[in-house]
Amino acid sequence: MLSSRLKRYGWSRRIVHLALLFFVAIAPTADASPRAPLIWAFGDSLSAGYGLPPAAGFTARLQVALRKAGVAATVRNGGVSGDTAAQARARLRWGLRGLGASPDLVIVELGANDMLRGLPVPQAKANLDAILTELHNRRIPVLLAGMRAAPNLGPDYVRAFDGMYPALAAKHQVPRYPFFLDGVAGNRRLLQADGLHPNARGVDIIVARLLPRVRQALKGR
Repeated sequence: MLSSRLKRYGWSRRIVHLALLFFVAIAPTADASPRAPLIWAFGDSLSAGYGLPPAAGFTARLQVALRKAGVAATVRNGGVSGDTAAQARARLRWGLRGLGASPDLVIVELGANDMLRGLPVPQAKANLDAILTELHNRRIPVLLAGMRAAPNLGPDYVRAFDGMYPALAAKHQVPRYPFFLDGVAGNRRLLQADGLHPNARGVDIIVARLLPRVRQALKGR
């Protein structure tokens, strides 16, 4: 029956077979490679790479480390030097629009400037809470990077400041990296002359320690 119909229309079995192969080849498959993940480092001078060449900054080095680990991610810089949590909150929405696509992960690294200025902890916490709420409402995964208060601010301030990060992570159910400057803070060999910002070696240590958390956060998205 099929042979007679093919002959009627002048088609051979070979032509039909080749046509079917063509359509199979161009049809989309379920296991097509997904879009490479987009990560946005939303923070202050620490994520902005203050005092360093662009290639030595946090976002550039994190992207290199991820790709060496087999994760073809793009890491965009959303850090602004000097930003408090309130200032970052004010620019969050237009910053997201500027990415051109919804990020697969936002690393929120804020609070250091609030602490250095001695701003009230409830104020910083409220602004960070608003940032996390906005990202949650947009269904954007978050990795919250914590900071630590300087001891000279007094035990009450230190307790409140250091405690706001685990409290916010628990409230919003997001993963937390306890201290962004872990392994670098207080080590003059890993800091710039101001004693606050990491040098290139310091950035590489931050990236190496943070990398497993970033990869885990991407898997959970």
